[in-house]
Amino acid sequence: MTALITGASSGMGREMARYLSTLGYDLILVARREDRLNALKNEIKNVKVKTIVMDISKQENCFKLYEMTKDADIDFLINNAGFGAYGKVKDVSLERELQLIDTNIKALHILTRLYLKDMIAKDSGYILNVGSIAGYLAGPFLASYYASKNYVVRYTEALREELRRDKINVKVSVLCPGPVRTEFNKVAGVNFIVSGLDSKRVAKLAVDKTLKGKMVIIPGAAIKMLKFGLRFLGENLMTRVSYSLQTKRKN
Repeated sequence: MTALITGASSGMGREMARYLSTLGYDLILVARREDRLNALKNEIKNVKVKTIVMDISKQENCFKLYEMTKDADIDFLINNAGFGAYGKVKDVSLERELQLIDTNIKALHILTRLYLKDMIAKDSGYILNVGSIAGYLAGPFLASYYASKNYVVRYTEALREELRRDKINVKVSVLCPGPVRTEFNKVAGVNFIVSGLDSKRVAKLAVDKTLKGKMVIIPGAAIKMLKFGLRFLGENLMTRVSYSLQTKRKN
């Protein structure tokens, strides 16, 4: 069994790699930071670990990654790479937003399509797309990030239903956490106003639920309650509340 994880050098990607190694999965770890990838590879001793230093925000690299790994017979794809950019739309660098879209949406979409066809051919496999509870909301001050996660959530749900209707035995899941203690804050330039969940715990839950065929994975009782409550609140009200909360996040 082999798992490929993007954004594997830190946070949930790193914890998923550690946990999957305990389940006996050989690993292909993809990220931009070579030193961190090598440190993780040196830590994991019980399975085969291959590291690939690559920036998948560049479309051509996504196709290159597939060509490099297509013969590895990937059983579990985890699209974890992603980041946020804090600020009003008029103030955030357009270049930064386009890089976010390329990473959070285009890379995930391309890699899903490429590895999915191989999984369909053998009628088995798992794909876990890392979304967010933000995927059910609009997010002033993090507009492009929230919008990207809306794409991830809805794309995964639609793909899952297509596979189910065609009776294809490939399981597709989306992880939708609230705040998790990772490097997201530092990269996005924000502070969470509530304490985040432990990344190790979230990673284990995500892998376990994906292997059990769960479509939408939401860690934490509070975030589950929030999602449940969204159906009773108007979008205008939720966007206004989101605006007020986001103004308190700035570093």
